[in-house]
Amino acid sequence: MTRVIIAGGGIGGLVTALTLHQIGLSCTVYEAVRELKPLGVGINLQPNAVRELFDLGIGEELLDRCGVPAREWALVGLSGADIHAEPRGLEAGYNWPQYAVHRGRFHMALYDLVLDRLGPDAVQTGCRAAGYTQTEDSATLHLECAGGPRTDTADLLIGAEGIHSAIRAQMHPDQPPIHWGGALMWRGTTRAKPIRTGSSFVGLGTHRHRMVIYPISAPDENGLAEINWIAERTLGEDEDWTETGWFREVPIDSFVHHFDQFRYDWLDVPAMIRGASRAFENPMIDRDPVPTWVQGRVALMGDAAHAMYPTGSNGASQAVIDARTLGASLLEHGTGPAALKAYDARLCEPVSKLILRNRGAGPFGLLNLVDERCGGHFDDIDAVIPRPSARPSWPTTRPLPVSPSRR
Repeated sequence: MTRVIIAGGGIGGLVTALTLHQIGLSCTVYEAVRELKPLGVGINLQPNAVRELFDLGIGEELLDRCGVPAREWALVGLSGADIHAEPRGLEAGYNWPQYAVHRGRFHMALYDLVLDRLGPDAVQTGCRAAGYTQTEDSATLHLECAGGPRTDTADLLIGAEGIHSAIRAQMHPDQPPIHWGGALMWRGTTRAKPIRTGSSFVGLGTHRHRMVIYPISAPDENGLAEINWIAERTLGEDEDWTETGWFREVPIDSFVHHFDQFRYDWLDVPAMIRGASRAFENPMIDRDPVPTWVQGRVALMGDAAHAMYPTGSNGASQAVIDARTLGASLLEHGTGPAALKAYDARLCEPVSKLILRNRGAGPFGLLNLVDERCGGHFDDIDAVIPRPSARPSWPTTRPLPVSPSRR
């Protein structure tokens, strides 16, 4: 029977497993940690990814347990006045919602689905990918497991083990080190009343010193929701992120003072940050694009293929699209190298360009423009950025591109 091995049991690896099961292929997922736990804070699932989840039978009932549909995206200046706002998801005219979800809850929901649909042995934990070998007819994953080294051989191998992927390192041994652009992020969640529409994604500050805030739950009986926040600061030339470590828990008092000025009658940012029980620090990092995600019977996906800055809030969404595009390629070309080549041809080049674009300010560049022109403080944004000449008038309704798996 045709079989696929997946190295990595994150969001991308689990959606790949569900996709393979849906199209009738057997697979095993190997995950490095011994016990999966609901780790992380907020992520966004864009409408194109939600469409694919719906096709997998992952509907609004499950997503509502993990998060909340997004209704608005807004940029706000240092004065607290709007720079730009537009609707999101269904309210923007898409046929599918956008969801802001707790990454850990969503991950565990996917894990439970994989065990339910594929069986209790579908995910093998405590097994870290160490490398691979392959022949013309098969691929073998080499693993470091709690009980000692192991190997597993199948028709195809998918590397989905994230930014530190051993499979990517073997496929591209000359890849440069992880790229850091100079910014640190502190992340956490706080029980608080949601602002604006009740489900708004808000960027506040400047590109070099800003907050991103959005709810990842519906309000409870007291009107309080779980609010995800990201506090970001670009470091000076004399500061070095390597002194602070990776994705570590830090005292809130170690960074909250950087955001003391973010106080408004509708939001007290320092109070919101202090309301969190825990905060985590991590550098904003990515990897330079590689020319291919495929070598013979081995393919990369998710962060192993395209770790990117969260400028477009699309990292998890792209992992879902990877999985579904891979599934469509397997259906069209069979379970062999031709399918992986088609998958690579469809996604590697355009997503590589996206990695580089995300290193720019993206839509948050408007925060920089306002900062340059008025220091972020204004009464009338049209006096700062005249609409006809400099400020784009984005449509509130625009067509959603058809993803490869739906063509």
